[in-house]
Order: sequence, then C-alpha cells, then structure tokens
Amino acid sequence: QVQLVESGGGLVRPGGSLRLSCAASGSTFSRNMMAWYRQATGKEREWVASITSGGSTNYADSVKGRFTISRDNAKNTLYLQMNSLKPEDTAVYYCNGYWGPLEVWGQGTLVTVSP
Repeated sequence: QVQLVESGGGLVRPGGSLRLSCAASGSTFSRNMMAWYRQATGKEREWVASITSGGSTNYADSVKGRFTISRDNAKNTLYLQMNSLKPEDTAVYYCNGYWGPLEVWGQGTLVTVSP
C-alpha cells in the first residue's frame, strides 16, 4: 500500500548538479529511515546515503562531500542533491524505506553524467 516514486533524473555534464526526489504515497514517512541506492550497469546495487527520522545522515565514501540527502516530512518527500557529478555517478537511483517489516523500493530514475 506504500509506493515510492523517484523523479529528477536525466543527463548532466560532469561537474553539474541534479536534485532527485522521491515521493511517498499511501503512508507518511516522518518516522521512517529512508535511503538512496544506485545501480550502474554491470554492478551490484550500492547504498548511497541514508537519513533517520531525526535528520541524521550518512553517506557512502564515494559521494561524501558532494551529495546531500534530506527529507520534507510535511510533503512525504525524500531528496538527494547531487553536486560535482562525475561520470562514475551514472546509474539508476532508487529510494528505499521501511514501513514496519515492509521494505519498499521505488522504480528508479536514471542519472547519466556525460560530457
């Protein structure tokens, strides 16, 4: 009954920025841990960043200092601000969260970083 829908992906040049959004419907997520993952072609899905209900954040080393995860609980929306993008950031980005025992994934949004 909970659905996550990502948006904001697209084509961007190296050094550019994008902001991804993940909107939750069917339930609020103000008390939920939320996260972003990504999966590049031929690679395993990897964790990118997470944020607690209280706003504490953690980042993968590969994106630390460049990406910022945030949430707007009033809008049931998760964000990933991506700056200083590199070609190796190219991947499908997924948002993720837990509602009790239920793990929910979005369908993903493609980010392509290319000159």
